[in-house]
Amino acid sequence: MAKDMTLFWGSGSPPCWRVMITLEEKNLSDYKSNLLSFEKNEQKSKAVLDLNPRGQLPTFKHGALVICESYAACLYLEAKFKEQGTKLIPTCPNEQALMYQRLFEVVPLGDKLSNVIYYEWKVPEGERFESAKNRNKEAVGVELSLWEGYLKKTEPYLTGKNFSMADVVAFPGIAYAFQMGLCPHRFPYLAKYYNLLKERPSIKKTWPAVWKEKKDLFKDIQNSS
Repeated sequence: MAKDMTLFWGSGSPPCWRVMITLEEKNLSDYKSNLLSFEKNEQKSKAVLDLNPRGQLPTFKHGALVICESYAACLYLEAKFKEQGTKLIPTCPNEQALMYQRLFEVVPLGDKLSNVIYYEWKVPEGERFESAKNRNKEAVGVELSLWEGYLKKTEPYLTGKNFSMADVVAFPGIAYAFQMGLCPHRFPYLAKYYNLLKERPSIKKTWPAVWKEKKDLFKDIQNSS
């Protein structure tokens, strides 16, 4: 069923990873996988640009349909294969509302994480300031404290007892924070969530191969709550 699907992706990218998790959860693991190198700028290759003029990953193709945004790809797969594999969107309107709320809150989470992780890549050398770095780290602490609070209320998952699309979309970013050295003792509910989900088959199978050693960039991030 997935043989007419192609995913162009890069290892370690949370947006790419969430699409891969969705494919696994929907029992669509036999898709064509095109692993590209960010270091070699392969996302700007002709093969990608012909499908996605932004030259970004992930780029997902199913037959003639091309989807260039990870949220859209994940939601498409759930809608297209609703009765297959894990049900990722709840039917109860209240549960669904919470699921979508958390799903779209991943946007500011991702922005704040990337402002720290990719600061030196985004900001020219002459425009870098320690005060800006510190401000960005403080913003990450505030953001992750919100997610800590969410899980304290709903554990084990972001919407309660069932794994959902909110977890598919949010977990790669939260895992990235721990990969960057986030202290589990300061964020115990996030750590519990991370340790639970990293053993989930769809996540374990697709774990980023480039994440060989943890970094210490987030070791000083504080819980603001």
